[in-house]
Amino acid sequence: MAAPDKAKRKAGFIPLTIIFVLFIIFLYGPTATIAILSFQGPDGGLTFPMNGMSLHWFRQLFEEQQVGDFGGSLTRSILLGIAVMLCTAVFSLLAGLAYRRSFMGGNVLFYLTLVSLILPSILISLGIGIMFDRIGLSPGWYSSAFGAHLTWTLPFGLLIMFAVFNRFNKSYEAAAIDMGATSWQTFRLVVFPLILPSLIGVCLFGFTLSYDEFARTLMTAGTFNTLPLEIYGMTTNVTTPVLYALGTLTTLFSFTLISAALISIWAVRKSRARKAPTSA
Repeated sequence: MAAPDKAKRKAGFIPLTIIFVLFIIFLYGPTATIAILSFQGPDGGLTFPMNGMSLHWFRQLFEEQQVGDFGGSLTRSILLGIAVMLCTAVFSLLAGLAYRRSFMGGNVLFYLTLVSLILPSILISLGIGIMFDRIGLSPGWYSSAFGAHLTWTLPFGLLIMFAVFNRFNKSYEAAAIDMGATSWQTFRLVVFPLILPSLIGVCLFGFTLSYDEFARTLMTAGTFNTLPLEIYGMTTNVTTPVLYALGTLTTLFSFTLISAALISIWAVRKSRARKAPTSA
């Protein structure tokens, strides 16, 4: 009976493998194409064939440009992403702790938070921009865009922390309290180390969602663009592979960030396993 089962599995395995390979090509093919074209020679264009290989367009990124402000927009996106990441992590953690006990209006507040995921992002951006205009404030990437990004990242952070605390084993806290630990010691020495990998995931969500957010930044960034807005504006003005070089660098930055988060999670779990007492 083993041979027919194996043959049947292989018959379904090949089509699924083909679909998976096509999906990978569809997902990463454009990124790979941009990465290859970013190494065009000084006389290269935006399309194939390649006209030499060089780092010319990467060097151009760090020189003065007639169109676009790469350094400024990248700096603003990173600073905004870090600020959104920190606020998302802190508020998600506090909300997760608060929702461990039921309180009046908790369900209403929870669903109101999730509404921002349903509403079109451009409408939220437009509404915040109009609100700042009505109250006499100029929109900026550090104020109105910051608030707009939080409407996008906070719901994701809340959902992650709610899921974490819903399956959290409260017996660990009870054991710590029985041994004389205070509430703060219980949180710092027991709860926080256990939820730290998930909190790192919330930070990763917060930063990456803010870093490449376009729609909620469009009407709220004010005078100075973030990187997604700068790239969008350059697509109609820049006719050299310098745009591809910028895309390649930002992609490498994103993969580096994800790798750093995964290494951090692995290090936390490794440290926890090392500290765990071995059974006799």
